[in-house]
Amino acid sequence: MTAEQKPSQAQEARPGPRPLPLHLSIAGMTWLGSQSALPLWRNGWPGWSPAAANGLQLLAAEAAKVNPESLAKAVEREVRHRWGLLTQGIEAYRNHPYRRVLPAPPAIWSEGTTCLLDYAPAAAGAPVVLVVPSLINRAYVLDLTAERSLMRFLATAGFRPLLLDWDAPGEAERRFTLTDYIAGRLGRAIETACDLGGGKVALIGYCMGGLLALPPALAHADKVSGLVCLATPWDFHAERPHQARLIGAALPALEPMLRQLGELPVDVIQTLFAGLDPLLVVRKFVKFAGLDPASAGAQQFVALEDWLNDGIALAADVARECLGGWYGENTPATGRWSIAGKPIDPAEISVPSLIVVPHADRIVPPPSALGLVAQMPAATVMRPHSGHIGMVIGGSAVDQLYKPLAAWLEALPRTPGGKRVKTPSKSRFASARTPSYVRAPSRNNGKGDRR
Repeated sequence: MTAEQKPSQAQEARPGPRPLPLHLSIAGMTWLGSQSALPLWRNGWPGWSPAAANGLQLLAAEAAKVNPESLAKAVEREVRHRWGLLTQGIEAYRNHPYRRVLPAPPAIWSEGTTCLLDYAPAAAGAPVVLVVPSLINRAYVLDLTAERSLMRFLATAGFRPLLLDWDAPGEAERRFTLTDYIAGRLGRAIETACDLGGGKVALIGYCMGGLLALPPALAHADKVSGLVCLATPWDFHAERPHQARLIGAALPALEPMLRQLGELPVDVIQTLFAGLDPLLVVRKFVKFAGLDPASAGAQQFVALEDWLNDGIALAADVARECLGGWYGENTPATGRWSIAGKPIDPAEISVPSLIVVPHADRIVPPPSALGLVAQMPAATVMRPHSGHIGMVIGGSAVDQLYKPLAAWLEALPRTPGGKRVKTPSKSRFASARTPSYVRAPSRNNGKGDRR
């Protein structure tokens, strides 16, 4: 256990995984439902879909070779076994001694609930990099542990990384739209970063943060030296469009809550997105039950779950734009998303751009992120063999993301002292030497592998 992982005394049990009743209900309906369905399955219930019927017929033939009472008892034993593992895993997590105690970097600017954290305050003259996280998750996933911190890595690599910490909406932010966040808060944070470095800044957006970083890269090329989009969704209907539309369709039912609270609560957000993979949390905690609590793997699991369960509510109007617009109507990919009245067209971005699309991303399906690639043919594309979160905190994050990202940032044009020079045109950037760790994308409209 490292210094940052030393537990304090008399710690309270964690409340997660959030929302706990939802995950327990999903497990119960799935496993207990298998017991209830067993007689129907054995008797060839006509309600099964044709696609399922073929497989069930094969299983029924095998089950016919087994004593029905023995089969029923075996199913009951398996249900009890899985329930035991799930509750064991949840309790082990809730009472694990790990607590994140990394020292917080100084805030060099704040406005409302938002602040700008400086990870290299002594690095005067170093190239400034402004990192933009999602609005619905805490920023510290980019500084999760001393061993897995993109922010601290960039600081040791010779940059001056600044992390934009949105925090939860306060009274003022509950009235915000995406334009207020992007053209307002983010725009002023960029101005602060430019003043700090004496020139342009590089923008890095992670997940939803990539979408937030696109408009200022488009509107303020005089302030932005380069744009990095990490696992950024764009085409919300590229994969599982029916699920995206269902999220959008839930908006009318949420309206009374949005009007009353002025925000979409964390547990409601978690419930909506649990529908993308209902048994994901159950599988994770069943697996966690088998880990040694003192192992590095267990501590990494707890650190990540603590972050996942420490989400942020979404301002009401922002929730309407994201759920109804992004998910329901797919406004970004269809050219109907605008900020401050201006349509956001990635094809018009002139600054050097890097788009990172993890191969195993289950949160932002690669086809969704590749939709952005299709509209930015001059961008450099990286395809790490990792998942959405593993890309930034996993065991291979340093080699698969941190080092190549730092190399790309280092190659951005700048004058001595860290000041950026005038951004080259698309043609100049496209013809520049491509770093050895990536391949320049072909113009195939986002189709095919781009490793």
